[in-house]
Amino acid sequence: MPDFRPRKALMNPELRRRGIYIVPNLFTTGALFAGFYAIVQAMNGQFADAGVAIFIAMVLDGLDGRVARLTHTQSAFGAEYDSLSDMVSFGAAPALVVYEWALKGMGKLGWIAAFIYCAGAALRLARFNTNLGIIDKRYFQGLPSPAAAALVAGLVWVLIDNGWTGQEARWYACTLTIFAGVTMVSNVRYYSGKDINLRRSVPFIVVAAFALGFALVSTYPPGVLFALFLGYALSGYVLTALSWKSRRQGSARPD
Repeated sequence: MPDFRPRKALMNPELRRRGIYIVPNLFTTGALFAGFYAIVQAMNGQFADAGVAIFIAMVLDGLDGRVARLTHTQSAFGAEYDSLSDMVSFGAAPALVVYEWALKGMGKLGWIAAFIYCAGAALRLARFNTNLGIIDKRYFQGLPSPAAAALVAGLVWVLIDNGWTGQEARWYACTLTIFAGVTMVSNVRYYSGKDINLRRSVPFIVVAAFALGFALVSTYPPGVLFALFLGYALSGYVLTALSWKSRRQGSARPD
């Protein structure tokens, strides 16, 4: 029986053995599924479930990179797959969810706001991929797309949980959606947390803080998660203002 594999693969044993790593890509696939599930639930009118699915996608997306680094299974395929998954879960899904819930009745302004968010997520991911190894890894340039998605999904989740309708919340949703989309492509810096080494021992107070954080979230997940990500979204502007003030004071001092 003839072998239809490319001649290069037949001649090079390294290419024949090359494959993809299962464990980190399973997490990426889970995040992609959660994002797709959020879109399906939004089409069915289950907007609270759609918001929860986006948060689940965010957790899985945070795990795949950590798992790849801890198990030394990073690959170019995994990086590309992760970006495509992020575009679905944190770009298209939040835009469609908030549009179907609140922005649909606003006419052109509604779909323009949703498109601003979706385009911002795409540009944010493209810039992140091209700036790898160039910028300081301790900080993100612009609001990360998972945090922006959590901000939009958190608003939908918390307002539905408090009895709001999309018609009542449309202006709040429109403003926050545009804010998230623009902030993703801004030059505002956000702390990334990538300098935290999970292999090192940490003080007991850190473990206690994590336990307290989980307990706090469990008291009222929609409100606490939305407040956390809203605070994170504003923290970049606070950091920028403090940096600008410090530079201004430094330039005003005499030599």
